[in-house]
Amino acid sequence: MAGLFPEPPKKCNDPKCPYHGKIRVHGRMLEGIVVSDRMQKTVVVRIDYLWRDKKYKRFEKRSSKVKAHNPPCLDAREGDIVKIMETKPLAKTVKFVVVQVVKRAGE
Repeated sequence: MAGLFPEPPKKCNDPKCPYHGKIRVHGRMLEGIVVSDRMQKTVVVRIDYLWRDKKYKRFEKRSSKVKAHNPPCLDAREGDIVKIMETKPLAKTVKFVVVQVVKRAGE
């Protein structure tokens, strides 16, 4: 993670943290809005994208939801805009990890 993002302000002892743990990130980097933070150390991120309709040659807004691990040092909350990166499967449905909080909700 050296050089990609600034170091988080807090320390944590989470083994699944990309900064302080042993987890490595690779693959896709996505940016989205946290829509739920009710799970322990996991958030649901909504990714908005444009989809092209081939028949009518127009674009349509679509979105998908992705579950991502939320390290305690970053502590993303509902409404925050975050960057997530792909990693190895951390749970049955969790294959991404939060690497940066771009903008806090209410700022």
